[in-house]
Amino acid sequence: MTDTYLRDDIPLEHMVVLRSSSALLQREFEGTFGTETIERFLHSSYDEFGTRLSNDKYLTTFAERFARERLKALARVEGKSDDGRPIVLFLCTHNAGRSQMALGFFRALAGDRALAWSGGSEPGNQVNPAAVAAMAELGIDISGEYPKPWTDEIVRAADVVVTMGCGDACPVFPGKRYEDWVLTDPAGLDVDSVRPIRDEVKARVEDLLTRLDVRVG
Repeated sequence: MTDTYLRDDIPLEHMVVLRSSSALLQREFEGTFGTETIERFLHSSYDEFGTRLSNDKYLTTFAERFARERLKALARVEGKSDDGRPIVLFLCTHNAGRSQMALGFFRALAGDRALAWSGGSEPGNQVNPAAVAAMAELGIDISGEYPKPWTDEIVRAADVVVTMGCGDACPVFPGKRYEDWVLTDPAGLDVDSVRPIRDEVKARVEDLLTRLDVRVG
């Protein structure tokens, strides 16, 4: 194991979990990425969430999940892994409402026939509770999701980048397919007010899946 676990700015209990996460990711990406790359992504993901989360209960869990997502994206970008499934990236400002609902619908409708990620230009501290409640009404649980930033490898790996209100802050890569969905920001709204936004997001996701020729159900 490398000396990245000797950092004195990480609590001992987190260091133990990160060590386990690193071992798990090394098994998952054996033959694709080495220990150094995996640990660099894991620790940079940990640092990203550590600066924003007021409660660090899930900090190591989020770090592992985000590192895994980033490594999958990097493998796609570098041509080390490509199963042919389309990848869609949903971006909004805080990655707390619109993009999280879109991600929830996409995964529920597409299953394992396509991949979707989400991110924000200014990630918030938690997913919008009203959005969580509105999605739960339709049987889709997004309570375990978390606001996260976009990264270069994730944007570059996506086949379609859907932006929702992040304006000039959204990343632009030449040759990438972009769509801009004009949707009301649900921040600060109650569940009654979020429902129409949720329903519009669902309709847009269904249309996108149709255009991507991804079977729904």
